[in-house]
Amino acid sequence: MTTPSPQSQSLDHALAAALDTLREAGLFKEEHPLVSPQSGHVTIAEPCGNRQLLNLCANNYLGLADDPRLIEAARNALDRHGLGMASVRFICGTHELHRRLETRLAALTGQQDAILFPSCFDANAGIFEALLGPEDAVFSDALNHASIIDGIRLCKAQRHRYPNGDIAALDAALAEAKDARRKLVVTDGVFSMDGVIADLPAIRAMCDRHGALLMVDDSHATGVLGPDGSGTAAHHGGVPVDMVSGTLGKALGGAAGGYIAGSASVIAWLRQKARPYLFSNALPPALAATALCALDIVAQEPERRARLGSHAARFRAALTKAGFTLAGSGHPIIPVMIGDAPVAGQFAEKLYRAGIYAVAFSAPVVPPGQARIRTQMSSALSDADVDRAIAAFIQVGHELGVIPA
Repeated sequence: MTTPSPQSQSLDHALAAALDTLREAGLFKEEHPLVSPQSGHVTIAEPCGNRQLLNLCANNYLGLADDPRLIEAARNALDRHGLGMASVRFICGTHELHRRLETRLAALTGQQDAILFPSCFDANAGIFEALLGPEDAVFSDALNHASIIDGIRLCKAQRHRYPNGDIAALDAALAEAKDARRKLVVTDGVFSMDGVIADLPAIRAMCDRHGALLMVDDSHATGVLGPDGSGTAAHHGGVPVDMVSGTLGKALGGAAGGYIAGSASVIAWLRQKARPYLFSNALPPALAATALCALDIVAQEPERRARLGSHAARFRAALTKAGFTLAGSGHPIIPVMIGDAPVAGQFAEKLYRAGIYAVAFSAPVVPPGQARIRTQMSSALSDADVDRAIAAFIQVGHELGVIPA
């Protein structure tokens, strides 16, 4: 092993102290290795043996992460097309499966075309720099995903940040930037830490009033919201959206990959200028094949969304009746608000010991004093699973004094 330099030793010492501070504040994020497929129940490796838990913290909304049809689609694609492309798209990394998937995603989102990225983080990191310059302005909701925040940092446009869901503040910011060449408003379709669905009709009205474009990150809405699972715009009755970003890593099988959907000109430009697209290996064909299979299931099995909605309504109603404070509404993300970060950590630990896997979130992921247990429903759960989760939350809530006895 190489002897560390004095500079490296100094860095290690500082980081060790900072990590201790995180642990003492109850902000340290533990990782639990799974030894099972992602599903409604998961098995976690522990020093004294494996432990099976009811899973309330995955983005596996439609229960497709271990669906045999997706696994078979991946296996067939591996046999036919190999493991990976070993190239970026514009050299020799474009596969016909990529174009088929991009066409399907465009149709799902009601756009002319789509472009694939290794992840939605990469998609959001690539779009703003490619489209916006110093003479432009971008308007971002304060609770947008970190990938949007980082993507905006990479561009040279004027940056405006408006409070979450504050349409009046957005109106004022757009008016302030009236002389910008190009104005782009970007919002999460569903805010992942709160389970709140963006008010797209009101945001669209502000965009039209000020001549602005509208982009929506639908990562937590694709496959989940709308009568056909096509996302937040459909949930609101078909609000026109200029650009949509999304992921293949949540409801659509839970693997990897992201996309931007938009006009043919926007997508053609991103193929020329979006750096994460130009300088990253193409999505493996097997992942494109599984996403295509997932889109078929989304279209053909609406009962999955119905079961998901039923679980969410049942869980939310029972915990509200028990005295918990919950954030959001109308989405299977159901944050159980605790407030104090150490108490939230204790709550998650007690749930874990009771066989329920649900993670505590605290600052800086959420604002200080707003620690929570973010639960996520899945159609992979049974009614009995939901009842078991409700009982565990109520028991732990009583033990920690979060709800009245």
